[in-house]
Formats: sequence, C-alpha cells, structure tokens
Amino acid sequence: MMKILIVNGINLQQLGTREVNVYGAVSFEEYLDKLKRQYSDIQFDFFQSDEVGELSKVLANAHDYAGVVLNAGAYTHTSVALADAVRMTSCPVVEVHISNLFGRERYRRESTLSAHCAGFISGFGLDGYRLAVEAILKKNEP
Repeated sequence: MMKILIVNGINLQQLGTREVNVYGAVSFEEYLDKLKRQYSDIQFDFFQSDEVGELSKVLANAHDYAGVVLNAGAYTHTSVALADAVRMTSCPVVEVHISNLFGRERYRRESTLSAHCAGFISGFGLDGYRLAVEAILKKNEP
C-alpha cells in the first residue's frame, strides 16, 4: 500500500476556528477523514507540530513514504532548518498553502522551502492537499 505523509506546521491545529474567512470552517481532522475515504488505497500518516525541530526531524526521516504533503504555516517564510530538512527528504515533497500567498502580505510571498520541493500549491483551500496527493501519485507512476 502506498504511504503518504501529511505534515502541518505552526498554528494549523486551529483550522476550522482560526480566521475562518481565510482558512475555512472545516477542521483538518474532518478534511483528513474525507481524504482517507476518497483515497482508501493509500495509507495517510499525519503529523502536526508548532516546533520547527520536530517538523524537521519528521521530514528528514520520511524515507518510507511515496511523498510528503507539507504545509509549514508561517515557518514557510522563516525556517532555513525546515528548508534543509525538505532538501534531505528522499521522496517528493509538495508544499501546500490553504490561502493564496500572493494575495496576502508581502512577506508571505517568500518561501524558504519552495526551491527544494517537487511542487507548490496555494490558494485552493483544503483542496490543495488533494491536489498535492494527485501530484505525488503522478510522480510515482511507472
């Protein structure tokens, strides 16, 4: 069975209640259940942390996965350590953002991660995670 790791960074445990006008009213757990039903032939593992060291460790050790869906939250714009961990990850990493970063504050338009990722998805709400799964499936086709 194909395994995909979803990694959410800082403050993303508050999805569904935090700035619902930007991030929506659905919790990530609700969305993940839907994703698991839609892709019942994929094993999804999920990790969320507000600590960059924990996120880096999980990414650097993601060797058993077909791919990683990564929403690093605000660490996207600031963490060289997380960028290094993405670079060390042996499987494709797809960077995902719920909001359209280019329609927000200027500082959100820079990513320390993007250069090391297989792709970048921004602005499609939680559906960005599904789009990332599709990209990982394509990357793993024979």
